[in-house]
Amino acid sequence: MNDTSVSLPHRKTLGQWKATAICGNDITSSCLYVSALAIVYAGQYAWIALLVVAGVLFLFRKIYGEVVGALPLNGGAYNVLLNTTSKSKASTAAILTVLSYMATAVISASEAMHYLNAIFGSLPVNIATILLLLAFLGICLLGISESASLALAIFALHMITIALLIGYATFYFISMDEPVLSLNFARPVEGSPLRALFFGFCAAMLGISGFESSSNFVEEQAPGVFPKTLRNMWIAVSVINPALTFLAIAVLPITGILEHKEALLSHMAELTGGRWLGLLVSIDAFLVLSGAVLTSFVGVTGLVKRMALDRVFPQFMLRENSRGSAYVILLAFAGLSISVLLITEGQLEQLAGVYALSFLAVMCYFAYGNLLFKIKRARLPRPEYASPSNVILALALTLLALYGNVRLHPEYLLVFLQYFVPGMIFMYLMLNRVRVARLALTVMKSLLNLVRGVMLRGQRAISQILSLMHRQKFVFFSRADDISILNAVMIYVSENEITRHLKIVTFLEEGESISPEHMRDIEVLDRAYPEIDIEVVTRTGHFGPEAVDRLSREWRIPKNFMFIGSPGDRFPYRIAELGGVRLIL
Repeated sequence: MNDTSVSLPHRKTLGQWKATAICGNDITSSCLYVSALAIVYAGQYAWIALLVVAGVLFLFRKIYGEVVGALPLNGGAYNVLLNTTSKSKASTAAILTVLSYMATAVISASEAMHYLNAIFGSLPVNIATILLLLAFLGICLLGISESASLALAIFALHMITIALLIGYATFYFISMDEPVLSLNFARPVEGSPLRALFFGFCAAMLGISGFESSSNFVEEQAPGVFPKTLRNMWIAVSVINPALTFLAIAVLPITGILEHKEALLSHMAELTGGRWLGLLVSIDAFLVLSGAVLTSFVGVTGLVKRMALDRVFPQFMLRENSRGSAYVILLAFAGLSISVLLITEGQLEQLAGVYALSFLAVMCYFAYGNLLFKIKRARLPRPEYASPSNVILALALTLLALYGNVRLHPEYLLVFLQYFVPGMIFMYLMLNRVRVARLALTVMKSLLNLVRGVMLRGQRAISQILSLMHRQKFVFFSRADDISILNAVMIYVSENEITRHLKIVTFLEEGESISPEHMRDIEVLDRAYPEIDIEVVTRTGHFGPEAVDRLSREWRIPKNFMFIGSPGDRFPYRIAELGGVRLIL
């Protein structure tokens, strides 16, 4: 085939440390609250609970690495479920992810302002929280590169501050005359040590929130960066959280820890290093919590963009400014976050339940999606492999943490449902907007005699919407597959996509032609699915990224509306090289 190569437009990608900083600010900000939270439930055994959490996170490193390495597309749990199940199930995971980001943004912004208020005093916290959310909206509108530079600066200062705190606390512990550590370990725990460890583990699992964020903006990362972000986050959490928790138990009586649980690290810093270190930790807390707000904006943008590309959300959400920022998504997310803050009047305890349950549910969905991925995409090449036993263990432990958090706070479940149910209703309407539009069309027709003029205008508008929805063509790249495979393709398209036209494209060698039996199979399918117009297209040449790119431009069909079956081990390309072509078999 005599095709000239077309250079793709240059796209800024993030290196290892900028990408790590974006998600790392979220996950490492957990040290500000998770130590005290774990000690509340596990007492002197809290640091062991945090080591168990680090073990669970180690399992999730490979779980995420396997799936995202094979399908390096934005969307996280939504992406893996979209490629293994259906849009409705994938969208459930997406709603949970959006709720997690919303709660993270509002809680982190509010807590950051509380820390700032503790330093300066007389700060209108709610107004300051809104201003902080708007500030990060403005930063994100400047573009991903600029946002990442700020995140990296915050992350670097956070790591330096934590290193200083660990160093001063360790020296203070070594120099102590009082046997605080032994007295704490001699202290009885409520129930039994095993029960304390269980509930401490459940509470401490919230300390890994942010680990899933990297998979939601993987397309903005340079090749090979994603697994490094997982490694860096795991190392940071595995070292920082258990170390700070152990040192807190070593230098402070547990009663003192519980008394200062709202700002434990600031109190410990002032005790072990002096007023200056306590002030530095408070400033660092403000900055890194602000960085968690940035993580929410970046993560939700990558997720919603992917969903809009798949026509789950309206296409206008893909609009970008001159700096490549999806301003519609950013404005909508900022508006949603501010509205939640105003509705709750700054009393954000109830959002903690949304944050806890939605985050843990997303982790469960990803482990579940990994198991489906092994079954349905077994032949798809992947850079690493998580054994089924490890995936099941990670899923079981996360489900256990989810159950434990509901046991600890039963009221969280009701609050969570108050946010989750409306989100699912909205998602259902988005996924079934053709049926909704048809229902609206029927209602308008029935009321035509009453308000004929208004109803006629509405009828024409909705008919145009339906026409635009059905006008989109889809492509399936076939290898002259038999009728059973083609029938599975037709079932998937009819159940999951809004279209009336499917091109079945087959690449042939020079002088080769489609067999008459294959054409008869197509005729059978054409009669079986009269609502979809099947067009058979043959092209001479080789199937690959260049051919996909050429046909996408020639037919003006986006690549994410093109499908293939699972390629075999001899397929010479990675799925990512096809530019977003989806696997449906």
